Amino acid sequence: MASIQGRGILTAVPRTRNSRLWPLLALPGTVWLAVFFLAPLYVVLAIVFGQVDPIFRTPIPVWNPLEWDPSQFSYVLTHIVGPDGVYGPALVRTALYVLLASVLCLLIAFPVAYFTARLSGRWAGALLAALIAPFWISYMMRMLAWVNLLQDDGMVNRLLRLGGLFDVNVHWLTGQPVVVVLGLVYGYVPYMILPLYAGLDRLPQATLEAARDLGANRFGSFWRVTLPMCRPTIVAAVLLTCLPMLGDYFTSDMLSASPKTAMVGNLINDSVQSPGQTGQAGAFVMLVLIVTVVPMFYYVRVTSRGDEVST
Repeated sequence: MASIQGRGILTAVPRTRNSRLWPLLALPGTVWLAVFFLAPLYVVLAIVFGQVDPIFRTPIPVWNPLEWDPSQFSYVLTHIVGPDGVYGPALVRTALYVLLASVLCLLIAFPVAYFTARLSGRWAGALLAALIAPFWISYMMRMLAWVNLLQDDGMVNRLLRLGGLFDVNVHWLTGQPVVVVLGLVYGYVPYMILPLYAGLDRLPQATLEAARDLGANRFGSFWRVTLPMCRPTIVAAVLLTCLPMLGDYFTSDMLSASPKTAMVGNLINDSVQSPGQTGQAGAFVMLVLIVTVVPMFYYVRVTSRGDEVST
């Protein structure tokens, strides 16, 4: 029992009677993660460290960890760097593409989300609906629209020709890295705008007004108060954007279809479709998972620090 004294009267405030309520509410999510994340992850591990049928070249999962064979995983690791490093360029290319696309997404998404959350006023609802509108169209259709725009006789080359004044005929769809990066930005920037909007919209207005009352101008208030307060939101938005980018293969296939722009997602897709290489595809999946765990732990640490400061 906790007591609060107000107006000379000591009142008793009961604590939560049912301490099992919140674990019970978390149970469906826990079961969901166990069934649709942990179980598939163990299947991938059983295939990666399993065997391959010598005749049909199909994977043979090994469920007992004591009998796992690391040969397929070792094969992938030994072919990343060194004289046999055939997978290294695609991994480096993926990291570079994702880094550039994430930075461009942040530069585009943050001003849009900030304006929608803090400055749009009565137009906030309409702008939010416009931000959600890209989710109503499938990713494949949006990439097909890019293909139509970037064809040799597409709208982009027509605009560059200025009605025939210049002889411009750029082959955009023939393995151009800039096209793949811009395609990733176009496809995933909505996934960054919405989390940023949600975080910026929840910033306490009293804290921002206190900064202005203490003499900070608009830029100083933004740099010293708004930006540090929304750092966990920025980290979450970047993670939600870059993590699916790491496994993306459709964008490169649609806008390039060239080995010069192949990403790790293309390696996974090609390995799955090749007989006897399913374990190698699982090894690539495990490498991507290991790489993504580090920023996820950083995000958890940042958010936990924010909760400690707020309390």
